[in-house]
Amino acid sequence: MFHRHTISFKHALSGIGYAFRSQPNFRIHCAVGIVVCIAGWLLHLSPIEWAIIAFTITWVLLSEMINTAVESMVDLITNDYRKEAKIAKDVAAGAVFLGALASVVIAAIIFIPKL
Repeated sequence: MFHRHTISFKHALSGIGYAFRSQPNFRIHCAVGIVVCIAGWLLHLSPIEWAIIAFTITWVLLSEMINTAVESMVDLITNDYRKEAKIAKDVAAGAVFLGALASVVIAAIIFIPKL
């Protein structure tokens, strides 16, 4: 049983590694997350603020990974232009955009009063 979980863990890390290596936007979100963490450290965020920031960073990275998975699945299903494929890709990209936009608003709420 432990072996199966070890294999699952390796697959999960492989997926994160793939997203990091192949997706420029994922790398950008990671870099922004690091900058936000440094700013949070310098501005002495409270534990609740850290939790909100950690959740927000994770949410954006998860959204980007789900977007990558949707795009990969759509490309596997068809290489032809199809309205449905475009919708799936656009909606997944829109989810990332909304998550990123919400993270900016949340960061502003937390950081602006501290500046």
